[in-house]
Amino acid sequence: MAGVSVALAALVFSLSCLGSGTGATVGGPDGDTIFLSVNVSRVLKVVSERFLSVAIDASLLAEEKFMYLLSSQKLRTLAKALTPGFLRFGGTKQDFMVFSPHTRSNAALRPDGNAAQRLKKEWAEQEVLLQKEEIQGHYSKVRFSEHAVDLLYSFANCSGFDLIFGLNALLRTKNNSWDSRNAETLLNYCESQNYSMSWELGNEPNSFEKKADVRVDGYQLGQDFLHLRNILKNSKLYHTTGLYGPDVSQPKNHRKDLLQGYYVNGREASMEDFLSPKVLDTLTTKITKVLQTVTLASPGKKVWLGETSSAYGGGATGLSDTFVAGFMWLDKLGLAAKLGIDVVVRQVLIGSGTYHMVDANLDPLPDYWLSILYKRLVGPEVLDADGLTNSGVPGRKLRVYLHCTNKKSPNVRKGAVTLFALNLSKKKMEIIMPSRLNRSSVEAFVLEAGKTTGLVQLNGAVLKMVNDSTLPPLHGITLPPGQSLKLPGRAFAFYVLRDASVPVCW
Repeated sequence: MAGVSVALAALVFSLSCLGSGTGATVGGPDGDTIFLSVNVSRVLKVVSERFLSVAIDASLLAEEKFMYLLSSQKLRTLAKALTPGFLRFGGTKQDFMVFSPHTRSNAALRPDGNAAQRLKKEWAEQEVLLQKEEIQGHYSKVRFSEHAVDLLYSFANCSGFDLIFGLNALLRTKNNSWDSRNAETLLNYCESQNYSMSWELGNEPNSFEKKADVRVDGYQLGQDFLHLRNILKNSKLYHTTGLYGPDVSQPKNHRKDLLQGYYVNGREASMEDFLSPKVLDTLTTKITKVLQTVTLASPGKKVWLGETSSAYGGGATGLSDTFVAGFMWLDKLGLAAKLGIDVVVRQVLIGSGTYHMVDANLDPLPDYWLSILYKRLVGPEVLDADGLTNSGVPGRKLRVYLHCTNKKSPNVRKGAVTLFALNLSKKKMEIIMPSRLNRSSVEAFVLEAGKTTGLVQLNGAVLKMVNDSTLPPLHGITLPPGQSLKLPGRAFAFYVLRDASVPVCW
């Protein structure tokens, strides 16, 4: 609507080590021009308010003492900022876990002072061993006590997450049906403690044959889920709880139940893969196949990306935990929501691999900061937006997504919308806003890769926690209204149009 004054907040992330120029600028002749085309007359999709969720890898149970990392005040502060969301506890190791009450060892006693620092160091060493296990494809069994469950639930409850616990589906009877006895022992304990939680059965059952020389076909897997559902129905606490799955690692042939989205093999991935439109577009193909299959088999059933990051095989060393990984992560969030995926569970907040969101010292990595800003600014209602070139075709190197603004965002106004864009090229991209939205003041939040790997700068200042209980303030810089936006090469940005007054976003 012409004449509407729109306040525009922009979050611009710049990868300074990959492209030229830093900071948020407006106007200017150099680089390519993209025209933003929007249709804000209707909502395309509505995803869960827990759309961006996270996982803790079950590998943390390799030794029960590592579960004490979840008692860290720093980690709990970081986790709480990611809520509302689901916390999935699972992964490859879940199908090698056995609940063994009353087996807590002295090694699992709460570490204090120097012992806590030593535990972090030991976890870093343990991650190397777990990565070797992943490469070799041989997995050792793990026993865990009720104390480990207590630590996990306390972390989820204090942080504000809805916990989903992954049960071991590789416990089989002689006729290859699921042996539920160990799970029932765990369920009984959790119910006795009044632990409110949901459940998942098995991790990537399509890969059981590879991992454990056990094959479970679709029919039998369905029977296993029905068996678990009947157990839950007989529980006073869990009779209405969530049951999630089944899941698959890649949608191949008949295996299209629930998608776990990774783009590339972490052992072969390159920086170019993280910035390739062709690689990013593969997610559309995978999601579309899954949605088509689910629509035929069970119309209306919601589909999740139940365990997802940039690269499978534990991530890409030197890439998945650095700033460049943000291009894959932000684009995945945009594509998944636009295609109708209800929840995306990030692998992992903490756990083995190189795609975690915190480092060995439990300090936040670049994708964490991106996720926090996404949670604060992007709402569940998906709108229609495209970035078009002068010839009217979608730009390959600039990818754009549009949502209603998160109604819990600070100082949000009715009808606000949030645009986020990724510039995959080395050139600066000038974004021409449509007349409906072009009268804007701009508040820019510029994030750049720090000089040290793993650090991020906001408007020139390195982002780091104030203390273990406090995140840093995220203040922006005000830019003048009425001009086009110029996105630096290899950068991504959020633009919050606070006064857009879009009726479907009220």
